[in-house]
Amino acid sequence: MYDHNGEEIFVIDGHVHLWDATEGNITHEGGEEFIQCFYDYHTTFTPEDRQWSIEEYRKYGPDRMVEDLFENAAADMAIFQPTYLTDFYGDGFNTTEQNAELATEYPERFVLNGTFDPRDGEEGLEYLEELHDTYDIQGVKLYTAEWRGESKGWRLDDEDAFEFLEKCEELGIENIHAHKGPTIRPLNRDAFDVGDVDDAASSFPDLNFVVEHVGLPRLDDFCWIAAQEPNVYGGLAVAAPFAQNRPAKFSEILSELLWWLGEDRVLFGSDYAIWNPDWLVEAVLEAELTQEDRMEYGVEWDLETKRKVMGENAAELYDIDIDEKKRQFREDEISERFGLEDHYASDAPAAADD
Repeated sequence: MYDHNGEEIFVIDGHVHLWDATEGNITHEGGEEFIQCFYDYHTTFTPEDRQWSIEEYRKYGPDRMVEDLFENAAADMAIFQPTYLTDFYGDGFNTTEQNAELATEYPERFVLNGTFDPRDGEEGLEYLEELHDTYDIQGVKLYTAEWRGESKGWRLDDEDAFEFLEKCEELGIENIHAHKGPTIRPLNRDAFDVGDVDDAASSFPDLNFVVEHVGLPRLDDFCWIAAQEPNVYGGLAVAAPFAQNRPAKFSEILSELLWWLGEDRVLFGSDYAIWNPDWLVEAVLEAELTQEDRMEYGVEWDLETKRKVMGENAAELYDIDIDEKKRQFREDEISERFGLEDHYASDAPAAADD
């Protein structure tokens, strides 16, 4: 747990990946463009002394991921968000099955999400059901700009997509995470537009729509949609690293979200391994709203709000009992591996690695 001025904060990283962008897995030039674009985001926002080489960035593996999330950082749990991109990568970029390698080894630490693509039709519905039956998934991550043959994207408010959302309702898959943020080469910016969330959220009020990346650069559009749809949430992945090198911009983004959505519908995510929680958790928690934003919006980035955004809101969506998790972590394998038993056994939280 993160030690924030002597107060413990249970951190659930709501957006992580275990990907393979090695040259041997790339089958389309778009795969190389994609990982290079990711790496540009990584180097732009990551402190220079924390930047990875492109070689280790292509495939870092499960051991390093566990260390980065739990040994060197103050993250307590993480949620896998898959991104298949099978037209670009032979074995997929970051599939549910790849993520399951860690999620099944450390089920107390990871939440495993699946996916669907309505262009897959009946086979896709069967695959969604298979993922649910195999892994008991509670959520899906959707990538509406993914290329598939001649198609360069799909919409969440299409009739075909609604058939899959109906299947999610039937299976009890309640959390719908949609990438609605910056484009990544060579994908199309418009295919990530947040506008299709509106009708989907209205039509499926019993599902939770977590808009990953809060619609950036269309933050205003997202906020107006979320204000009228109580089942729409904002995921801070991509917005979070602004806390490190664009603090005034981060203050503006966070103030807008807290004003429009309130403190109960915003979730932290690092987007690992684009960025690493070993520095990002601290950057976000130690960030301050500007005086101008505090006065204009009338919101605060206080301890109660931080606890909700950094973990409690995700715990609510995924039925995670934080107090029970703390008890489990007193003797789980990861705590034993990194010598964290005392941090969970007492009231003393673990500080992030400096």
